Amino acid sequence: CKSLPETFLFQLLGLSVATLSTVTHYGLRFTLISNISLDSNSYRVIHHRAFYFGICLSMTLILAALLSSAATVRESQCLTAMGFFCFALAFCGLIPAACWRYTHGTEVEDSMMDVYDFVYEEVRRNTSSFRRHELTAIHEAFLCCGKHSPFGDTTNVEHETCPPSQVHDEGQDCLREIQDFLKKHMDFVVSLL
Repeated sequence: CKSLPETFLFQLLGLSVATLSTVTHYGLRFTLISNISLDSNSYRVIHHRAFYFGICLSMTLILAALLSSAATVRESQCLTAMGFFCFALAFCGLIPAACWRYTHGTEVEDSMMDVYDFVYEEVRRNTSSFRRHELTAIHEAFLCCGKHSPFGDTTNVEHETCPPSQVHDEGQDCLREIQDFLKKHMDFVVSLL
């Protein structure tokens, strides 16, 4: 049987996973990219699946912790077995998630950068004023400014869509910012899991 402090840690872990899933799903940067992404881009599907997987995992961990707590208090073998079953279920869910993470490690990053590239090129070609608003929103959310050229020239896209404090020399390359943001987020996810 698990002791009550250990089950509290599992409940805390479950709540942490639920919080992280919610932040990932409803966070400004993630929802912005998800709303802009095209149907042909895989980001929106990954975004929703990650949320539902995280919520299911957190609920399984919380249920397992609650069943273990009740089993400890009541000294019930049935509740203990149900608690271990929930822990096994959570563990079995983490194995495919870890495998997907290592086999498709750059898919999320690539799909987010594809969304940015698409919007940037649409604005550069001047085909859509709607895309200009989306690009401005991305620049404001990621605190970045365009794609920097090795030649150092800033296009009209940056002048029209970047926040004044981020224009060219002061701003960060958006592709680099997206990579850095995702790396930090994924490091946190991996350490939590």
